[in-house]
Amino acid sequence: MQNKIKRMVGIAFLMAMIIVLQLIGGMIPPIGGLVSLSLVLIPIVVGAAVFGPSGGAILGATFGLIVYIACVNGTDPGGAMVFQANAVLCFFVVMGKGILAGVASAWVYALLKKKNVNGYVAMLMAAIVCPVVNTGIFLACMALFYGDVLTAWANGSPVLTYVLSTLVLLNFLPELALNVIFSPAGERIVHVVKRAK
Repeated sequence: MQNKIKRMVGIAFLMAMIIVLQLIGGMIPPIGGLVSLSLVLIPIVVGAAVFGPSGGAILGATFGLIVYIACVNGTDPGGAMVFQANAVLCFFVVMGKGILAGVASAWVYALLKKKNVNGYVAMLMAAIVCPVVNTGIFLACMALFYGDVLTAWANGSPVLTYVLSTLVLLNFLPELALNVIFSPAGERIVHVVKRAK
């Protein structure tokens, strides 16, 4: 019972952190007027490492829900365009990419720890997987279902050039860099939390 309470409190704390970081991230002007930088992937990775795939899924879903709300209310201009094009599909895309990023991080961390890989390396790999899955699913869904929105975002430039220069270079790479930079601190947190269990 005590472990269940600790788990619930830990996940709730990380959910609150995700909400606050996403709100702070929403205050940063979108890149190119359309693309928002996500600051919440680190708590998702930490929670996935501590609480496993179900924890990663809950935290990824929290991220997805906050992103969807920003799409609905227009605080994410690019997301609002995706929402207006197809509101239901938008929900599944943002929820799916968040949940799968959390679950994939948990699986990678657990698999590497099971193979006795150093905790810092396991955390680093989980921290890399999270934005790769998040952005990869987003880009795949945009290409498959929202080609017109991508064309509008590109604003006359070739879509592939826009995707590589803005979505990858200005959005994905900074998110990846933040995760890599903070992964040692994330592993330290995981180590302390797991020792306290």
